[in-house]
Amino acid sequence: MKSLKKKRRVQVMALAAVSLVAATALIGFAMKDGINYFRAPSQIAANPPPPTETFRIGGLVEEGSLTRGQGKAVTFSVTDGGASVKVSYTGILPDLFEENQGMVGTGKLQDGVFIASEILAKHDETYMPREVVDALKEQGVYQDPNGS
Repeated sequence: MKSLKKKRRVQVMALAAVSLVAATALIGFAMKDGINYFRAPSQIAANPPPPTETFRIGGLVEEGSLTRGQGKAVTFSVTDGGASVKVSYTGILPDLFEENQGMVGTGKLQDGVFIASEILAKHDETYMPREVVDALKEQGVYQDPNGS
């Protein structure tokens, strides 16, 4: 009788382990397309990602680079102080989007131009996304707005 209980316990544990592995694999597969890596313009210039990869880019909008086209089309350059990447976006820009301000865009790199599907801008005068701050600090161009 004890061997039957022991056998049943081993079967339940094996089934639980297989279920855990299957669930982990399904979660990983489902999140594969939802994970967007952040890259600074200098990283993109040094090692351009493939055109099929969706990622995020961040930095400062270069002064004098903002050009509004037909309808909602906009082009501008984003920089981290070390390199610049031209960005093309069709849509409504956030109200706080302007030159010399921090931004983060999501999209793909095609023929050296970042085609953005989403643009985010800072939400107040001191906020800048952490990834952008880190990238600007690496380039030595970040200035703390609080002076600390």
